[in-house]
Amino acid sequence: MKKALVTGITGQDGSYLAELLLSKGYEVHGLVRRTSAMTRTRIDHLKGYEHGPDKRLFLHYGDLSDGSSLTKLVYEIQPDEIYNLAAQSHVRVSFDVPEYTADITGTGVARLLSSIVETKVVKKVRFYQASSSEMFGKVLEVPQKETTPFNPRSPYACAKCYAHWMAAHFRDAYGLFACCGILFNHESPRRGENFVTRKITLAAANIKFGKQKKLYLGNLDAKRDWGFAPEYVEGMWQMLQQETPDDYVLATNETFTIREFLDAAFGQVKLDWREFVEFDAAYTRPTEVDLLIGDYSKANKAFGWKPKTRMHALAALMVDADLHALKNPV
Repeated sequence: MKKALVTGITGQDGSYLAELLLSKGYEVHGLVRRTSAMTRTRIDHLKGYEHGPDKRLFLHYGDLSDGSSLTKLVYEIQPDEIYNLAAQSHVRVSFDVPEYTADITGTGVARLLSSIVETKVVKKVRFYQASSSEMFGKVLEVPQKETTPFNPRSPYACAKCYAHWMAAHFRDAYGLFACCGILFNHESPRRGENFVTRKITLAAANIKFGKQKKLYLGNLDAKRDWGFAPEYVEGMWQMLQQETPDDYVLATNETFTIREFLDAAFGQVKLDWREFVEFDAAYTRPTEVDLLIGDYSKANKAFGWKPKTRMHALAALMVDADLHALKNPV
């Protein structure tokens, strides 16, 4: 039985990845931060794997800010695969907490990589680093692919660039099987409510039910490449099953504005978003990323990966999920 360690297991990607790995027979270890109110709603449905005869899910307290806890955990688990999905992942928030973002999203990866070397599992383990399309920033090429130069426009993107190059460094210096997935925006009903897509779909559902009157947003002209998160975590796993480590873009090769996402989401509940959406400068970034669109052809050629769910279908399924949750409160 293969063992996998997943940091950020309680997040959107972590929860879908845990499901995938458990379905493939893995023993899954998840790193969770100990907070005053630990949120694990995204993985509550996996509790059956934490107890009983098929116990294959284990949660461990730890933090990317604490190198000694990471080293101890890697030594005890001896994982075959490590998926680093943990980060301070909100781009707008990174402008407010740049040092914290650098420490967790950037230096935290260096700590985790160092723990792999220190515990002498470097020749055994396969490592996945969650890189980001935000690293392309003010884009120097359209569409963006693995060879497109990075040009970060936020503290989050700068931290992700550092983490990306550290993974590449450990691959070259220590022979670590390390893959960086440069993932473009990927969404789902499990997306955090402070991210723009989920903010929009939840507002559409709430407004439809008369529970909300207005939705406040920033720049509506930013263009993004949106895909469906479960399909992207499948790509993460596929990267680590290849014969040689490499870096891959996962994207849809389509781009849409926030306005177009609003059209799709509010159209699902037959409302005109223009009647409800207002601008709030608090949601704008000091430096904006205007256009992201990714070329996934390398991943498609290497292991057949391609997106199946496109933006309009994605917006519809997210709105439907939020409508269902409002109709059927827990």
